[in-house]
Amino acid sequence: KIVSIKQLNNIKMETKKIITEFGSTGLQGGGNVGAILDPARIKKSAILMLSIVFIVIASWEIYLRSKGITPSYNDDAPLWANQRARVYESPEKAIVFIGSSRIKYDLDIPTWKQITGKHAIQLAMTGSNPRPVLENLANDINFKGNLVIDVTEFIFFSDLPFYAKKPSANIKYFKERTPAQRASLEINHFLESKLVFLDKEQLSINAKLNALRIKNREGIKPPLVFPFEFERTNFDEQAKMTAAFVTDTTINHKVINIWHMLMSGPPPPPMPDSVLLAICTSVKNNIDKIKARGGHVVFIRTPSSGAVFQGEKMGLPREKFWNRLLKETNCEGFYFADYPVLANMICPEESHLSPQDAIVFTKQLITLLSETKVLNSSTTKTN
Repeated sequence: KIVSIKQLNNIKMETKKIITEFGSTGLQGGGNVGAILDPARIKKSAILMLSIVFIVIASWEIYLRSKGITPSYNDDAPLWANQRARVYESPEKAIVFIGSSRIKYDLDIPTWKQITGKHAIQLAMTGSNPRPVLENLANDINFKGNLVIDVTEFIFFSDLPFYAKKPSANIKYFKERTPAQRASLEINHFLESKLVFLDKEQLSINAKLNALRIKNREGIKPPLVFPFEFERTNFDEQAKMTAAFVTDTTINHKVINIWHMLMSGPPPPPMPDSVLLAICTSVKNNIDKIKARGGHVVFIRTPSSGAVFQGEKMGLPREKFWNRLLKETNCEGFYFADYPVLANMICPEESHLSPQDAIVFTKQLITLLSETKVLNSSTTKTN
């Protein structure tokens, strides 16, 4: 039907009349609008809402703590950049560590500090290749310190872009971070040290959704979901397993199964000698830049055990990779299996040390590094 202009005008006038009458009634305090806008009601509603929010948050926090969960910092770019900014300390006061996740677990920073009197600046990243970080430090003319490089062979000798993704992102963030972002880190530092539920990596909605056991669509690989007991991160970037993880073999095997899954499948083709040489040469060139500024560099191979260690020995033999790396770079290195105290250590999930064993490892590492210029030297720095 076609509506005439006259009919449209009548509808418009009637609508305007209704709105005017309703608004007038509300403003006089006798209608719904006036009641809703009443300041006393608004204040009561706000107090009620805040009370509900507080009760919900407090209940969630109390519940998490009752489960033995402790505060953990988000292992993200801001936290890493905060450590990266500390590398300019004198070698007499600090030593820098880079690597993948093992050194994050295996180096007990309080023990290190107590015995050596030096700061341990932790720049290792979980599931990441340390070579981009080495290159970044080598090209930073203001870095004149000493460096310990942890080698996890299947990551260190890989050129897969995935292993360089997080280091590249963190380095970019460090170079571009603003004063506002630095201030935000300090605020987060305070809040995350007090409140367990702010753990974004384990307790956020996205983390909980990823942990749901839903049948995967064909051809879709789900994200790797680790038990929250496996990793709690300190502000100094040290990672620790919880006591529950260390003692509960059921939780252990959830992580072991992930490692075995990643190691399963057909082995990759042997690495051509030319590719291995290119990697070693690149590493050497970066180390030489650090040495030219008066720094010293040492490699370490942290412990693994069980099927993980057996698979690593078969897939990336020590003779071909570790020994070649030391030879080409002309650096000292310490391989855990050469030292009885370390060789007999059993990793709860075959790849990282428990907090108790990390203390033992750190003491042994200090003893080994004391024989090198990395820890026992008066470094002469050049401009």
